[in-house]
Amino acid sequence: MQSLPIAFWLFAMLVLLALAFDFMNGFHDAANSIATVVSTGVLKPYQAVVWAAFFNFLAIFVFELKVAATIGKGIVDPGVIDHTVIFGALVGAIAWNLITWYYGIPSSSSHALIGGMMGATLAKAGAGALMPEGLLRTAAFILVSPMLGFLLGALLMLLVSWLFFRATPRRMDRWFRRLQLVSSGLYSLGHGSNDAQKTMGIIWLLLIASGQASTQDAMPPNWVIVSCYGAIAAGTLFGGWRIVKTMGQKITKLKPVGGFCAETGGAMTLFLASGFGIPVSTTHTITGAIVGVGASQKVSAVRWGIAGSIVWAWIFTIPASALVAALAWWVGRQLL
Repeated sequence: MQSLPIAFWLFAMLVLLALAFDFMNGFHDAANSIATVVSTGVLKPYQAVVWAAFFNFLAIFVFELKVAATIGKGIVDPGVIDHTVIFGALVGAIAWNLITWYYGIPSSSSHALIGGMMGATLAKAGAGALMPEGLLRTAAFILVSPMLGFLLGALLMLLVSWLFFRATPRRMDRWFRRLQLVSSGLYSLGHGSNDAQKTMGIIWLLLIASGQASTQDAMPPNWVIVSCYGAIAAGTLFGGWRIVKTMGQKITKLKPVGGFCAETGGAMTLFLASGFGIPVSTTHTITGAIVGVGASQKVSAVRWGIAGSIVWAWIFTIPASALVAALAWWVGRQLL
C-alpha cells in the first residue's frame, strides 16, 4: 500500500474530529452507564457520571486492544483509506449522534461509526473495499448483544428472586443499592473497553493511510490509546440527560435489584465481546438487559411501544449514517 501525504494541519484536524466523536460517544452513551443507577436513586446524576467516567478510563489497564484492531483493520480495506474517507466517516457518525441525542433516542454510536466507515468507503471505492468477515461478525452482534443482554438480565433477575425470596423488600433494597455501585462500575468498565477502542481504530487507520503506522503494527501509539480513553471519559462526565430519561424510566420501572441485574448482564455481554474483539453497541446491550429484567417480572411491565421505537432507531442507524458519510466524503473531496 502506498502512503498518502497528509498535511500536518489536516492530520491534526482529523485527529481532533475523531476525538470529538469519542467525546460525543461518551456524552451520548453516558445514559447506558448511569441511567439505571440514577433512576433507582442509588446515585445522584453528578455522582453517577463521575463514577462512570472513572471506570471508562480504568478500562485502559484491563482490556487488550482487540476491538481497535477490528475497526482499524477488519471492517474496510486499509489500502483504500485516505483523509477524505476518515472525514466522511466521522461526519456521518457525529451527525447521526447529534440527531438521536436531540430527540432522546438511545441509538448506537458504534453502529453510527461503522455505518459512516461503510458509507464513505463505498462512495470512494465501492463494495469490493468492504471486508465481509469483520462486517458479518459486527452485523451478527446487532442481534446477539441485545438478545444476550436480555437473557442474562432476565436470568439474573430470576436467580436473585429465588435466592432472596425470604428477604423483606426493605432489606433487598438496602443490599442492592450497595451492589448496584459495583454493577454500574463493571458496566462502565465494559463500555470504556469497547467504545473507546472504536475511535482508536479510526485514528489507527488515519496513521496507516498517512504512512505513520503499518498494518503489521500490533497496537496504535500510546498517545492514541490515552487520548481516546480520556475523551470518552470526559464525554461521560457531561452526560446525555435526554437519553437517561428514556433508558432509566420509560422502558420499564426499575428498582435497585433490577438495576443490578440489568447492569451485570450488560457488563458480562460487553466483557465477552471485547474479549473477542467484536465492536458491539453498548446501547443495544443495556436496552436488551433492561427489557429482560422487566419481562422476567411481568411482560406488561415493559413499555413495548417505547422499546419498539428504539428498535426502529437501531435499524436506521447504519444506513442513515452511511448516507450522510457518503455525502460528507464528496464534500471533503472537493474541499480537503
